[in-house]
Amino acid sequence: MSRECGVKVARELPKLEVGVRFSVLAPTSMCTKCGNLSLKHEADFSRRHFLQLACGAVVGLTVQGRSLFAASDVPAKPQNVISSDEALHRLMEGNDRYVKGIMKRHDFASERTALSSGQNPFAGILSCADSRVAPEYAFDTGRGDLFVVRVAGNFTNDDVVASFEYTVKFLGTPLLVVLGHEKCGAVDATIKTVKNDATLPGHLPILVEKIRPAVKAAEVQSGDLLENAIRQNVILNVKNLKEASPIISQYVEEKKARVVGGIYKLDDGRIDWIL
Repeated sequence: MSRECGVKVARELPKLEVGVRFSVLAPTSMCTKCGNLSLKHEADFSRRHFLQLACGAVVGLTVQGRSLFAASDVPAKPQNVISSDEALHRLMEGNDRYVKGIMKRHDFASERTALSSGQNPFAGILSCADSRVAPEYAFDTGRGDLFVVRVAGNFTNDDVVASFEYTVKFLGTPLLVVLGHEKCGAVDATIKTVKNDATLPGHLPILVEKIRPAVKAAEVQSGDLLENAIRQNVILNVKNLKEASPIISQYVEEKKARVVGGIYKLDDGRIDWIL
């Protein structure tokens, strides 16, 4: 004797939530398996079949997920996967083009698709916020090439260190550069404040305290105090980054990353490197 199958399936399907939409007709005497109005076969849409369907969907999503993950591992800019020495050489070449006024034509539009899925800059730059200094121009680079952190006086603090920890550890950046510049207003203001034992308004004293060590070190040096303090500020912050534990110091020690300094010349745009 046959059993009812169409009505049973019609009643059970609405309870199943497997991410697949089923069309369920109103229960009739027609068998949903063969369409015969008089026959009623036993339904084979059992719990076992449901589990098979669900497992198949999960496997499909898993395979797709792995494919997407694998795709995200591909560098957005493969040409940026280079050593720290190669990265430094590339910056030097870019700066030379910038000084000569023969910069490359950068096709920003064609890079957008690749960069929308990730980034792998080949150098991190700690630059002064001075409007006359623009690292991307000074090194003739495109989007996705430089990881730039800017603050007046180009000094390190916890936020700066954390930012460079991120680019070194998670973006694979092999080179960090502390970039000072001639006639830095933040350094000059610190010199005047130290000399006059003055206090600046607002949050400006924070800048002074960060740059003060460089000014004090430069005071005992011969030559122009401002020039010496600017250079000393770069040297001290290169040291701070190299010794920033636990991440950057480890990468430097293992030669996975390098930290250097430079001073941007305002008159011609050339970088005076401190290696």
